[in-house]
Amino acid sequence: MTSSADLIKLEDQHGAHNYHPLPIALAEGEGAWVTDTEGNRYLDLLSAYSAMNFGHRHPRLVEATHKQVDRLTLTSRAFHNDQLGPFAAELAALAGMDSVLPMNTGAEAVETGIKTARKWGYQRKGVAADQARIIVFDGNFHGRTTTIVGFSTDDNARQDFGPFAPGFDIVPYGDAQALEAAITENTVAVLFEPIQGEGGVVIPPAGWLERIRQLCDEHNMLMIADEIQSGLGRTGYTFACEREGVRPDVYLLGKALGGGIMPLSAMVADRAVMDVFSPGQHGSTFGGNPLSAAIGREVVAMLSSGEWQQRSLDLGKHLSNALSQIDPNLIKEIRVCGLWAGVELSEAAPPAREVCERMAKAGVLCKETHSTTIRIAPPLVITPEELDHAVDVLKEALSQLEV
Repeated sequence: MTSSADLIKLEDQHGAHNYHPLPIALAEGEGAWVTDTEGNRYLDLLSAYSAMNFGHRHPRLVEATHKQVDRLTLTSRAFHNDQLGPFAAELAALAGMDSVLPMNTGAEAVETGIKTARKWGYQRKGVAADQARIIVFDGNFHGRTTTIVGFSTDDNARQDFGPFAPGFDIVPYGDAQALEAAITENTVAVLFEPIQGEGGVVIPPAGWLERIRQLCDEHNMLMIADEIQSGLGRTGYTFACEREGVRPDVYLLGKALGGGIMPLSAMVADRAVMDVFSPGQHGSTFGGNPLSAAIGREVVAMLSSGEWQQRSLDLGKHLSNALSQIDPNLIKEIRVCGLWAGVELSEAAPPAREVCERMAKAGVLCKETHSTTIRIAPPLVITPEELDHAVDVLKEALSQLEV
């Protein structure tokens, strides 16, 4: 097998330099563990940014994939297939809504939500043509299309990609008063992450989601929850909005919906919102393909038992307790929700990237975000003992002094 060093060199020579991965070339995965081309095993604390909620090659998901691959993989939406209807019905039921619009990636789901909000604003709310506005929040991460990065507050995401689409108002995340002050008669939606994943697992104040719901009801706006990272069991609930008993008008889903096997995303809403679309106004050649739909159906079936949500809650408590044992001089803040944590490093700690590199050498994989935060999001199949081991490695990586 080609060495990791040669594979990394090949990718560096011929691939776009739009990522800065750790210098490891993975070749196999099972459960919470991955193996590189030299046979070194690593405990995965990233889960492909929560796309691998059920771990690598979960048997139920692999079986569903093989079964469908042997039958039919793609039809395009020019025809019906025998998986899309059942998938839509089952996912809608899981979300407590009526209808599903399937796409492929999280960014496509968000773009779908934006188009929906604008069209709904013109057709249902009566906003004047081309005047619709959507409220978003600083620190957001909704994807990397030109529309989406246009309302990012991350300079690295925005720089040199303009001009950007108008129609977005950015307010501080978690600030209910600022949100209310930003509302105008042309505001058609509030687009938010219940927990900001890329921002470093940032958890808003208690009651904030409920206040968004109230304001959307009062001002006839759509409440659009981007649950692409936070949804599908990660926070200890099927959807993070359920932590406050809140039901949005629209769920945007992705990542774990495809079981870590196929790209699969979806917008889920009631008919009153979804039916602003008519044939030809939105779609995707691969959106709703039978292979992705078959995998998505198995993901929904697994979530329907509640087992994974409870496991996330229980393991999250274990993780929180373990993280609390780290030297407080090295930690500015620890944020935990379900099996998801952001470890904000103090100035006394090494840089987050360096910590992740040290951990990788010790056989544990995670990834920094915004240079000061270690993001922890292991597969939900991880064991308490494996979590303890991972935190021990993190402690050691933090305590190492510069030579």
